[in-house]
Amino acid sequence: MGRIRVLSPELINQIAAGEVVERPASVVKELAENSVDAGATNIHVELSGGGLQLIRVIDDGVGMSPSEAVLALERHATSKLVDAAGLFQIFTKGFRGEALPAIASVSKFVLHTSEQDAAVGVRIEIDGGGPLRQVEAAAAHGTRIEVEDLFFNVPARRKFLKREQTELVHCEEAMIRLALAHPEVGFFLSHDGRALLAAPAAVEDPAERIAAALGAEVHPHLLAVAEARLGVKISGHVASPEFTQSNARGLYTFVNRRYIRDRGVNFAVQRAFQESLPPGRQPVAVLFIELDPSQVDVNVHPQKLEVRFADPRGVQEALIAGISKALKGAPWRQGDAAAVPDEAHYAQAVDRFLARAQTPAAFLETPPGLGLSFGQARPGINEAPPPGYFGRLRFIGGLAQRLWVCEAPGGTLVVIDPRSAMERVFLHQLRDTQPTLFSSTVELPQPELGLVTDGAEVLAELGLHVEPFGGNTVTVSSLPAMLEAADLRQLLIDLAPALDDLPKALSLIASHAAAAQVRPFTHEEAHALLKRLDDADFTACCLHPKVVVREVPLLELLAGTEN
Repeated sequence: MGRIRVLSPELINQIAAGEVVERPASVVKELAENSVDAGATNIHVELSGGGLQLIRVIDDGVGMSPSEAVLALERHATSKLVDAAGLFQIFTKGFRGEALPAIASVSKFVLHTSEQDAAVGVRIEIDGGGPLRQVEAAAAHGTRIEVEDLFFNVPARRKFLKREQTELVHCEEAMIRLALAHPEVGFFLSHDGRALLAAPAAVEDPAERIAAALGAEVHPHLLAVAEARLGVKISGHVASPEFTQSNARGLYTFVNRRYIRDRGVNFAVQRAFQESLPPGRQPVAVLFIELDPSQVDVNVHPQKLEVRFADPRGVQEALIAGISKALKGAPWRQGDAAAVPDEAHYAQAVDRFLARAQTPAAFLETPPGLGLSFGQARPGINEAPPPGYFGRLRFIGGLAQRLWVCEAPGGTLVVIDPRSAMERVFLHQLRDTQPTLFSSTVELPQPELGLVTDGAEVLAELGLHVEPFGGNTVTVSSLPAMLEAADLRQLLIDLAPALDDLPKALSLIASHAAAAQVRPFTHEEAHALLKRLDDADFTACCLHPKVVVREVPLLELLAGTEN
């Protein structure tokens, strides 16, 4: 009996099915995962037109016989699952048998494959889910799949796709996730003949794979993570707190080598870093969680991105312990703890206070079933401050160069985050700011370079005039004056994927402008900024919207002095 078989109707009904082909990256992911499951040692992916014109995946895996190749194009035909019990013992990437027929139904599909020792292979062609055409072909010694004109027969789908460069970035991200999960396999990605990812097998040193996938600059900062407890094994690498990002795109977590997005896992990683990271920065980490497949359900999300742990708390505790040990054992932590200046401990305490004060609103919501009391539905001070509120504050001084302490009428103590205040003011000013002449060259990573080049018109509308300068370099000839002291490279990297979302792009610019202005303020400067806050639009989307960190009424302060 062949390896591939059609699943029973009873088993099909237990599978979390969903839309397999949403965009070119979906095709890249599914086909490359099939190659991994087929035991490939090298996987080459070639793209054209952001993946819409052509996706070609070539591997040196076990291949298929002609009969298996035909069967693989039937819905719910797979070699990776036999019965319902197998849903709780899944080690492969795929198991539903949906990908190949779904892809063939919306493209001009060609499959060329043969088993390793076969003298001849088979070539199968399908156009838009039409009749299958099968012919003998030369032995392929693996599998080669070509997907041309994706969504040619469903043009409505194309309307919902992003620009070519944006779709290309998603394809590259799909390959990076697989490359990180399988350092023993070589992954190679090119677009229109230009190499985007070249990651040869790196079995002996997984850190080399991380550097190949995420950039060579991360390699010196990588710290190994190793922890094992109660059936959970944690391994991988985290970057030192000196190497961070402004968003969570550098956090990659895997369960039994399957990339996942899990809020509990992400929370555990961020908690382990909470004493080390500057405010507003996110860690860079590649972490692997290994446990018995029966202790994790991977059949809960159509795209297999979410999982359900039998013991989520145990997994989170293992992650926190492993990362904490790695950070404590880092070279910069090996000195005498007593040598750390008191100011540093004080600053850390302020950071922890700020984190607690900015607890997400989700933790403060009214319990289900209880109606709102009078006044609870009113917006908070950070959503709709009373007219003239900030101009009436009296600036007292700074706290650990992080916060401002102010006095409101009536003696109320008000703690302000000056960076958030500047961000809100700059966001309001961006509407009327005229760009100033400027000259600087910036070298960008390849994915962001393409997005910035394609989005030059949008950047110009935002006041940033950017032009190609050769190689991976662009020149910036003008920008809003508030950005003159900003880190232009990081700004363009952060802006690149947000150029199709104008409110987010504006908030990013305001955030970078504010970060570049963090410094001690005189009383006059602080008062001037507070007055400008009264004119700002607090309904606009802002990256750091919490300007007022804490309000403590005088009566509450006095109550603390009573014996």
